Amino acid sequence: MTPALSFLPFSKPSIDEATIAAVGDVLRSGWITSGPKVQAFEAMLSEYLGGRLVRTFNSGTCTMEIALRIAGVGPGDEVITTPISWVATANVILEVGATPVFADIDPVTRNIDLDKLEAAITPKTRAIIPVHLSGLPVNMDRLYAIAAKHKLRVVEDAAQALGSSWKGKRIGSFGDLVSFSFQANKNITTGEGGCLVLNNLDEARLAEKYRLQGVSRSGLDGIDVDLLGGKYNMTDMMAAIGLGQLPKVDQISAHRRALARHYFEQFGAGFEAATGAQLPVADFENTNWHLFQIILPDNGPTTRADFMAAMAELKIGTGFHYAPIHLFSLYRARGFKEGMFPVAETIGRLTVTLPMFYSMTGADVERVVKAVQSLLAK
Repeated sequence: MTPALSFLPFSKPSIDEATIAAVGDVLRSGWITSGPKVQAFEAMLSEYLGGRLVRTFNSGTCTMEIALRIAGVGPGDEVITTPISWVATANVILEVGATPVFADIDPVTRNIDLDKLEAAITPKTRAIIPVHLSGLPVNMDRLYAIAAKHKLRVVEDAAQALGSSWKGKRIGSFGDLVSFSFQANKNITTGEGGCLVLNNLDEARLAEKYRLQGVSRSGLDGIDVDLLGGKYNMTDMMAAIGLGQLPKVDQISAHRRALARHYFEQFGAGFEAATGAQLPVADFENTNWHLFQIILPDNGPTTRADFMAAMAELKIGTGFHYAPIHLFSLYRARGFKEGMFPVAETIGRLTVTLPMFYSMTGADVERVVKAVQSLLAK
């Protein structure tokens, strides 16, 4: 009898026993909030990113909000971003009182279309939030040329891009303000959490104030609050996980690239023509392959919901990343509507995320491809 197949999720963290033990050591230490492990994790991140200043936080969302505050963005300002991202990318713009402006995406890379981004700039534009979707970097040369030309700050939403690079330089090792996420489905995780890469000590000190109620301390009992901060600090328990995960990030990225290559080999050169589906950009130099996504054929043999349900019946998990932000009720109430960003709307309706995680095998990839091909052939 053939054994029943186990369920293959679309994402799964890999945390080794040494890291689990390290978290236990933190719990036994009596110091479980921000402390020496956080400092050690920040130092390790800084070393990985070429010596740049790094501060950690309890999410990769507050990092972007704080970056905007450090950049001086607030009411009356506009910030341009992509409509295809997790909604946090746009929500942080609202959080600081600024106005989100969307630019449509490139149909091939699925990142923000930099021509449309530049066309959206007005005298009120203060910053840009590009997203390195699925770990594929935007064209960094063009992005920063636009920013320099128009004197704009850049807050890179690199939530998915730790381990990605641009022309041999790691994302986060250069540029302006760069935000990473360590949420559970990211290539490395701290459970939740994130970090912000900063340009100088003044920005780092501001980030420290914003993450802990605006507090600054001096001596044994000196304390002051001179700005409105929040409660965004990372704990030593989270940092202990990060300290176990970060040394493996290049190994993780290499394995994901190998899995992605196997996906392309298994789908074959004729897959797109035969099915009308679209594979991602076959980039094995820059991308960390955080996600492997296909675009289903428009008016094909199955809706996305039916496709995902059928995959689940075959015990294969899927997801979709992402629904167009501008069509959520919160943004419709601000005047956004269907037809404004047609590429994003089409891709947001048809994108499907296939399994991709560190403990996957080549046989897992073959199982997924066989299932996809059988469903799209019907």
